[in-house]
Amino acid sequence: MRGTRMELLKELCEAYGAPGFEDRIRAIFRREIKDHVDRIEVDGIGNCIAIKEGKPGSPKVMLAGHMDEIGFVVKHIDDKGFIRLSPLGGFDPKTLIAKRVTIVTSGGEEITGMIGSKPIHIMTPEDRKKMPTVPELFVDVSLSGEEAKARIEIGDPVTLQQQFQVSGDRCTGKSLDNRVSIYTMIEAMRRYSNENVSVYAVATTQEEIGLRGAMTASHRIEPDCGVAIDVTLACDTPGASEHEKISSLGAGVAIKVHDSSSISNPKMVRAMREIAREKEIPFQMEILTMGGTDAGGIQRGGSAVPAITLSIPCRYVHTVVETIDARDLEATVALLAGFLDKAHEIDLSYDG
Repeated sequence: MRGTRMELLKELCEAYGAPGFEDRIRAIFRREIKDHVDRIEVDGIGNCIAIKEGKPGSPKVMLAGHMDEIGFVVKHIDDKGFIRLSPLGGFDPKTLIAKRVTIVTSGGEEITGMIGSKPIHIMTPEDRKKMPTVPELFVDVSLSGEEAKARIEIGDPVTLQQQFQVSGDRCTGKSLDNRVSIYTMIEAMRRYSNENVSVYAVATTQEEIGLRGAMTASHRIEPDCGVAIDVTLACDTPGASEHEKISSLGAGVAIKVHDSSSISNPKMVRAMREIAREKEIPFQMEILTMGGTDAGGIQRGGSAVPAITLSIPCRYVHTVVETIDARDLEATVALLAGFLDKAHEIDLSYDG
């Protein structure tokens, strides 16, 4: 889509970054944002904090988008070279069978493996009725046990492998959850111009296993308000009722009312709606009854922070064929930049 830097989004999505192993994503974020901020800091948990200072005394706005994707670490290597996995994040096991994975060793080697399972030809009728579980799955790296143990160590990160593809306005691939947030922060920091706010754009770590990066960053920054950027479910596909769809592809940025980790600040919700209408940015309202975002971590910061989430609708979340509409991504960038230009004017106080 015109205006969308697909080559950057492709690079972000195809890079590997399981929770706690986000080094490659952090490097891309630093490279792309360094010319648009005053300084960059990395904290002890791996959050990358890009800071653009406003005038002295300006309110601090924290942005948060998580770098990590759901993944695994190597749990066991048997004498035949087959590998068992320990999950980092929430998987639907049936989406994993017959997928390729990448194991990144401590020496930086990338080893491709295949997730295997018992062939249907030798399954019993009872086997065919059972849902697979992650402990039952194994990775075949086409190595002997001796070779596998020499090159791979317990604890090496494992991520699913998939190419990023574009078809018209639709983009599909792995880890759009949540590399779209890293893209959105980079683009919004390039576009906004407001000296009356100080912006802390945080590429957070370990969101998929408990919002850990956002929580620690919020304690460190003590912002006046926070905006998380993430995907949300687009259940606008066969099998879902109208009231279950959460959001729809192509209908614009989703302004979150609440999810299971946070209730968005009502004044921030109102402000986002007003800015979207004023700038003719397409938007939809979102309520997500299961799942959460870094806004929950921001709110739990030491200073009790008003926060909100802006979401990009995404089909098939937590699979290798996650799908978004680039027009929704552009709407999210535009609304975030518009908010940053007006953030100093919004009264977020509670009455007496």
